[in-house]
Amino acid sequence: MRTWAENDPKARLMTRKREAIINAALTAFLDEGYGGSSVNRIAANAGVSITTLYRHFDSKDDLYVAVIQEACDTLAQSADLDWLDLPPLEGLTEAGCRLLNHILSEQQLALFRVVARDAQRFPELGRRYQQEIIGDRIDLFTRHLSHWPADLRSKVSDPTRAAHVFSALLQAEIMDTALLGGPVPDAAAIRTRAHQAATDLLALAEAGRL
Repeated sequence: MRTWAENDPKARLMTRKREAIINAALTAFLDEGYGGSSVNRIAANAGVSITTLYRHFDSKDDLYVAVIQEACDTLAQSADLDWLDLPPLEGLTEAGCRLLNHILSEQQLALFRVVARDAQRFPELGRRYQQEIIGDRIDLFTRHLSHWPADLRSKVSDPTRAAHVFSALLQAEIMDTALLGGPVPDAAAIRTRAHQAATDLLALAEAGRL
């Protein structure tokens, strides 16, 4: 993904064009899927030339990653990191609430369906989603883990596995139900699930099973 220095006189114009391309690409991916979307149509809908699109993004995959990162507004946003310094139970509960509220949003469910639908035909699509989105979540979990009391932290032998276990405890049947058009839990139910997932994960950690 290409960027321009802030002091470049064209930077502001380039930023506006980049935003237009990302917005057009998001619409295309949601409406047509990754495989069905066309970079030429995306450029046309963004009001830019295909040459301009490729000045900003090296490939369709590169554009896809930018769309995912922009639309996901992941927990890596600085304003969302206050939970990192909280004690384990409180921090995990807060992180779980934010993650569930995020991934259960209408847009995120739609984006996940795009990945699930097209990843078999385009393996790189799934790999980049795994790397850019799930990788960010694992990194954040590991950062939170580094703040745990030393005696508890030492019982977690594989932080990456622990992050995946926490994600599974959080989502369980909730994600499957939502992806199939079922009801999305309300805020109170989400907080209850997040607290239970945090409690269960810490019990596994105390037992040395992570």
